[in-house]
Amino acid sequence: MTDYTARRPDDAAAEPEAQGAAAQPDAGTPLTEEAKIAALVETLARENAEHKDRVLRTLAEMENLRKRTEREVNDMRQYGIASFARDVLAVADNMERALEALDAELREAANPGVKALLDGVELTERELLKVLDKHGVKKYEPQKGDKFDPNLHQAMYEVPDASVPSGMVVQVIQPGYMIGERILRPALVAVSKGGAKASAAPADSGPDSAN
Repeated sequence: MTDYTARRPDDAAAEPEAQGAAAQPDAGTPLTEEAKIAALVETLARENAEHKDRVLRTLAEMENLRKRTEREVNDMRQYGIASFARDVLAVADNMERALEALDAELREAANPGVKALLDGVELTERELLKVLDKHGVKKYEPQKGDKFDPNLHQAMYEVPDASVPSGMVVQVIQPGYMIGERILRPALVAVSKGGAKASAAPADSGPDSAN
């Protein structure tokens, strides 16, 4: 027997909605194994990148620390005796002044005992300079006519002389000393004043400048 019961419009409209709801997964549906593995791989990759960055930063800091420590140790080894060497220079200066006080005529006229004493003083001075040189302390003495360099020289006074360009070394009062690449004591000099200023050579004054 055929059922001719009339269907209500609401029932027909509700069927597609029910079918669509059945097709969508529930929000509480657990992840698949593939999704879990993908999420775990992503987390591990991020943590690995963070650890690698920390390790690289630590290695860079350790390398900088090693270089800084090595530089400080080298500086201490090379310049640690600067204060002592500066005091020893006073002894070398006194020896040099004692030897310069006697000219060649007085030395020739001196008796053998005095000559032997002078020879001993000269030998001691040479040995002292040799020991200083062994420890990186080197003597330097500017020449007359050199251009005054405030990094190497200390001007004690000026000498008016129109025939000499201004700013030139005209007399060396006391030699200077260096320790390594640093100035231990500048050379004491007298500087010319009154002539034309000394000019530096042009930058393009080389052998090819005429071409």
